[in-house]
Amino acid sequence: MSYNGGPMTEAMYYVLLALIRPNHGYQLMQSITDVSRGRLKMGPGTLYGVLSRMQKDGLIVLAKDDGRRKTYEITQQGEDALRMEYERLKSLIIDSSILEEGSR
Repeated sequence: MSYNGGPMTEAMYYVLLALIRPNHGYQLMQSITDVSRGRLKMGPGTLYGVLSRMQKDGLIVLAKDDGRRKTYEITQQGEDALRMEYERLKSLIIDSSILEEGSR
């Protein structure tokens, strides 16, 4: 299933967020843990599945492959998609402000 501009999975969102700076596999897993403040720890199976799918969708590219490590970076299309998802998530929070208004 390719990315069609709809809501992203949490894994996709955090991979793109972490790829604001080009990263390779292990470093990328660490960056995802850091950017999520320890809330999300992505294993290699999930990470490489997401990377493969996002590469096919044009959201990221393989920037460097030295035989030992593959370094990925976000594309302009990926950054645009990330920003759209960020705005969507902000809207969800704003729309949910009714929960902050106290008891019914």
